[in-house]
Amino acid sequence: MAISLPQSSHARNSSQTRVRAQSCRTYRLVDLQGEPHPILDDLYESLDAAWSEALNWWQEEFGPVQGPVGIGVEVSTLSGEWRTLRYPGT
Repeated sequence: MAISLPQSSHARNSSQTRVRAQSCRTYRLVDLQGEPHPILDDLYESLDAAWSEALNWWQEEFGPVQGPVGIGVEVSTLSGEWRTLRYPGT
């Protein structure tokens, strides 16, 4: 039988902070130069939402996707920087 010990307030606060930080991440679309996309310059709440927007726009502008898409996706980091998750053209 397992005995569950109460967590210290520090452990609870650390885990709550990590959950909040992960849920506060935002995503953005970038162009071939890695700069914020000139038309799709917005923040998205998930990778799927950002990529869906990119694909929809791409198909409206260029037709069905038949090769690499010239749009990338970045995610915000805890330090306020951006990290590339999907490079343009891949």
